[in-house]
This record gives sequence, C-alpha cells and structure tokens, in this order.
Amino acid sequence: MEPATAECTSLSCDLTATASEPGVVTALVITGVVALVALAYVRDAKDDCRSERRRVLDERAAFEEFAERVSGFDPAPASSTASSLNGPMATVRTVSAGNGGNGIDDVRLRRVLAAYRDTVMSLPHYREEYDETIPESLAAELGPDTATALAANGTLSAGAQSALVRRSRQAADARSSLADAIGAEIDALSRYETDLNRVDRRRRRLLEHLDGMNGDGTDAAIDVWRRLEELEDEVDEVAVERQHTLNDPPMTVDAPGDGADNQSFHEYLYGSTEGPNRPVLAQIGELVDRIRTDRDRVAKRVAGGE
Repeated sequence: MEPATAECTSLSCDLTATASEPGVVTALVITGVVALVALAYVRDAKDDCRSERRRVLDERAAFEEFAERVSGFDPAPASSTASSLNGPMATVRTVSAGNGGNGIDDVRLRRVLAAYRDTVMSLPHYREEYDETIPESLAAELGPDTATALAANGTLSAGAQSALVRRSRQAADARSSLADAIGAEIDALSRYETDLNRVDRRRRRLLEHLDGMNGDGTDAAIDVWRRLEELEDEVDEVAVERQHTLNDPPMTVDAPGDGADNQSFHEYLYGSTEGPNRPVLAQIGELVDRIRTDRDRVAKRVAGGE
C-alpha cells in the first residue's frame, strides 16, 4: 500500500538523511539480479551435527555390544580374587591399545580387554579423538575404580563384571540422550534455515519489484524501505530466540582428555568445527548486513529522485 502524502514527506526526509551518511553505498539505482543469501553457516552446521550424531550413535552401539559380551563371560571364582582393591593401576595401564591384552596372564582379563578393543576402541574416530590406551579409556568411560578392581584382582571378579556391564549400559544411555539432543538441534537448525530463507526471498522480491518499475518510483521505494526495516525486525526476533536457546543449553558434555572441563552443549557441537561457534547468529548477522545495505541503496534512490 502507498504511504500517505504527509507521512511520505516525513519519511522522505529521513531517507535523504540516511542516504547522506558516509556508510551508505553510492549506487543510485538498484539494478541487476538480486542474489539470495547462501545461508552456508546454517547448512554446514547441520552437516556437522549429522556427522556428530552418527558418531555418538556408533559409540552407543559399541558400549551396548561391550556390555553384552562381558555379561556372557564366566567370572573368576570368589576364592581366586583379591579381597581388597590395593593393586597398582599400572598393572592394567601397561597394556597398550594395540595388543589387546597380550602379556596379561589371566584369560578372563584378556577377554575383557579384547572385547573393549573390538567394540569401543575399534570405532574409526575413537582413538584419534581420545588418544587413550584401552585401560585409560576404560577408566575414563567406566570409572577408575572399575579399572582398579581389574588391576587389583588380576582377573574378572563377579563384582568387576557387574560394574563393567552396568556402567557400559549407562554410557550407552548417556549417548542416547546426547544423540536425542543433537537431533533436536538439527531440527532447530532446519527451522532457522526455513525462517531465514523466507525472509531472504521476500527481501529479494521487494528489490526485484522496485528494480522493474518505470517512471517515478519514489513512493514505491519508500514503501520498500519500510518493508525492509520490518524484515530486519523479524530477523532480530529470530536472533533473540536463538540467544535464549544458547543461554539455556539442554546439557553439558564431557570434553575429551584427562582432567578436561565439561563443555556446554553448543560449545561441544561447534567449538572444534571450521565454521563459527555460533552459526545461526553468524548467519543472522550476514542477512542483517545484506538488508541494511539494501535499505541504504533504496534510500539513495529516493534521495536521487530516481
């Protein structure tokens, strides 16, 4: 709808002032094809999240399989296991990730280490990401007391077996929760992508319509300028919503490595990627910059009387 004459006069003055600012682009007329914003940050973030979710689900399956294997082992008789947990941790830690238990006398302990090697440690990404031996990984994932019990007894006691199975299933459950959270983030990214694409298409159509007008298009240019301002407000609302999500993450995630602090959920997802740590906000910033540039061009057009 065309703005009223009195309002147009006031708005024209505002546009003229805007067009005279140093930061305004110098083009007087909008010409040529208006390109869509690529939204590459959001698209790449979705790809990263899908890859991470696949890895988490692979880890879940590996811990479930390890628990199943260990539950089927015959534990050592109670009389053959130590009554206290005073064995040196180094007894287990000396087993390298590559030999899966060679050099360990007890067949039950060798089976546990081999099962862990063939399930959890066999994941393509696991050794590269965590850089741990089998015993170190057992201690980190299932608790140092579990590894200590294995070292102290030198075999698989009934108590150690029960702890290994229980905690392996807990590790699998934790990864199920993490995979669900990543899935929710992928859905959220898809919604943001849809919303931002919709805004960008409207931006493009407004400018294409104005570019195709003949004769005095001052009134139409003023209307487009105002509608671009409304689009910027819409994008700002999306940014506020996203910031609320970042301020209230669904969980924290253990960072890889000994003694590493927990990470926020979004830091875990995006902190080590090649893209920005806040891909949605970075995408919003790019779109807002484009809208403001377009508004400046329209203001120049009005000021030039085109």
